[in-house]
Amino acid sequence: MTDASAKKLKILYVAKILQQETDENHGLTMGEIIEKLSAYGISAERKSIYMDFDELRRFGMDIAMQKKDKHCYYYLVSRDFEIAELKLLVDAVQSAKFITERKSSRLIKKLENLVSIHEAKFLHRQVMITGRIKTMNESIYYNVDALQNAILEDRQVTFQYFNWNVKKEQELRHGGARYKISPWGLLWDDEYYYLLGYDANSGIIKNFRVDKMLHIFRTSDPREGAEEYKKIDPVKYSKSVFGMFGGDMTEVTLEAKNSMAGILVDRFGRDIIMIPKDGESFTCTVRVALSGQFYGWLTALGKDIRIIAPETAVDGMRAVAQRLTEQYRP
Repeated sequence: MTDASAKKLKILYVAKILQQETDENHGLTMGEIIEKLSAYGISAERKSIYMDFDELRRFGMDIAMQKKDKHCYYYLVSRDFEIAELKLLVDAVQSAKFITERKSSRLIKKLENLVSIHEAKFLHRQVMITGRIKTMNESIYYNVDALQNAILEDRQVTFQYFNWNVKKEQELRHGGARYKISPWGLLWDDEYYYLLGYDANSGIIKNFRVDKMLHIFRTSDPREGAEEYKKIDPVKYSKSVFGMFGGDMTEVTLEAKNSMAGILVDRFGRDIIMIPKDGESFTCTVRVALSGQFYGWLTALGKDIRIIAPETAVDGMRAVAQRLTEQYRP
């Protein structure tokens, strides 16, 4: 590195050293800073580094000095993210099922670069104590990006869709035939990304797990189904479609004990209307997709809640109860 290049880069390396190796609890002496600059092939005098500090402060870096044991320690006080904020982001990345283990590790490593090497240890320790099931599809990043671009450019997409078989192999649905869908929105529900798209063949909005989509191709055809998508409130849609499994959208009336109120508010939101019945119970009407997942959710809540209307929904629950009785008959 030439002297001219070193002079131009010195202030950047000073900023890098402060960002990577200092925080409120860990400072560096001027001698240590000069030594670290030397490791980058840059020689510097104290006076020039003081001038760099002034320039970096004017740029917006909060550089402070603290005297301790007759030495002056310089450190970076504040950053764009607090350590507590980064811990939340690390938790979100690590727990997100739609991000693979490898991608999670890369993202967390980048988050660690936003704090000093000393504080990064706290983020790393937090990763080690979590162990959650992750997706096995490495292309999730690129799928989301491709779908967002198609939405922005108002274009339909084609793709293949798969399920995992018992050998943990990808098994293409519909014999590998490509789906052609007009993408309208991406929804994060139950820790997975879903595409909400219009299927012209069936004339309805469908949802697809983004991590189960393969070989997404943006076509030159403009999107269809705008009027159908306008009828959907994505928030209400995610509440009514359990586990994103489709079914006939139906107004279902539930009768429940008062102790069930919190569970229903958590699921359907505070707009749900509860009509008191006898001081101990209430009724409410919700719009849901009648599916095995809905009946399973209701079954798990136990005897303090039941469907009372319409009869088709009641019959559906009876069929589930009958199947379980037969399935577990001694």
